[in-house]
Amino acid sequence: MVSLMKSKMQELAPGFASDVDTVDEAEWYQLLERFDDANIYQTWSYDEVRCGRKNISHLLLKHNGQVVALAQSRIVKVPFVGVGIAYVRWGPIWRRRGERSDPEVFRQAIRALRNEYAGRRGLVLRLYPALFRDSASEVFASILTDEGFPPRGDEKVDRTLLLDLHLPLPELRASLRPHWHRYLKVAEKNGLEIIEGSNDKPFSAFIEIYKEMVSRKKFPEPNDIAEFRAIQQRLPENLKMKVMLCKTGDKVCAGVICSAVGNTGVYLFGATSDAGLKSRGAYLLHWKVIEWLKGNGFTVYDLNGIDPVLNPGTYKFKADLCGKNGKDLYFMGRFESYVNAFSHSCVSRADRLNGLRRTARQKLTEWARRSPASESNPSAGTGVPEEVKL
Repeated sequence: MVSLMKSKMQELAPGFASDVDTVDEAEWYQLLERFDDANIYQTWSYDEVRCGRKNISHLLLKHNGQVVALAQSRIVKVPFVGVGIAYVRWGPIWRRRGERSDPEVFRQAIRALRNEYAGRRGLVLRLYPALFRDSASEVFASILTDEGFPPRGDEKVDRTLLLDLHLPLPELRASLRPHWHRYLKVAEKNGLEIIEGSNDKPFSAFIEIYKEMVSRKKFPEPNDIAEFRAIQQRLPENLKMKVMLCKTGDKVCAGVICSAVGNTGVYLFGATSDAGLKSRGAYLLHWKVIEWLKGNGFTVYDLNGIDPVLNPGTYKFKADLCGKNGKDLYFMGRFESYVNAFSHSCVSRADRLNGLRRTARQKLTEWARRSPASESNPSAGTGVPEEVKL
């Protein structure tokens, strides 16, 4: 109950100030490009498609007049009563390009968020920061506790694999595990054609084999790919998702979709047809993604979600790709703060209902993946699904 013991509002440190909803979409994108930890989930287009423009809010944190952090919140309210939740996914954004990261900026950013959304608006503020359980996690755990953000202890903590791209390509290739390296060479000898782009044509072609794969494997989609198609159409050209397709003959047999914003490429979707499974197209595509990320100055490839128990085939594929240069990391989790007890009560009831839906969905997914009719597909995406519904 840390959040209830803190005062409703807390002054920012000297020199810091916040602005809320003072920028337009073009300005927001210009600001995002100044930060290494910018990501697709903090793009204007992402939340506009998912919940509508009127339900998103943008906060800027300034230090001596310079923007040092920013956060996009999705606002979801309970009908008729005006209370609800402000959800910040993979934010706040606070690691400026070319500058040493200062945890004090993170502290002031989450304080400003709490003042605005929990204090002034009476919402439950839920943060899902892009922070991991690593050598720095104690510092951030302390800051979150100090600022009135206890962890949500009733949910599974997400896990991912991060591939360090600082090494030269030959060294990255040499670090692939033997199984992965062997199938990559097989794919390279199969005469596959690689098509890449960011417009709607390759996205549409990808959706065809993705739907085919979902139907074949009989599992629910973790994310709605039609929404991501709409997001793609609205993103500015330099922030659009990268789509890579693999063709054998005149047919698309495999595809991947990756977002590259800030300093990190994030694997979002993968799909393989029956022909793609035989040609090992997924191996070639992921290697081409790595080459593209390296060539464009990105330093991390986030494989975006692993579950060795529910999806061991995909886990092995990703772990073998990372080899000795990957880090298997747990996120620190989700944190929340509130000062309005009625708002928290309403959100908690909605969470319980959503939890029942998620449990049923997970059980269906587990059953489908263990069914004899469901074959292993190493390119199937296992990205973290969204959680905010009231």
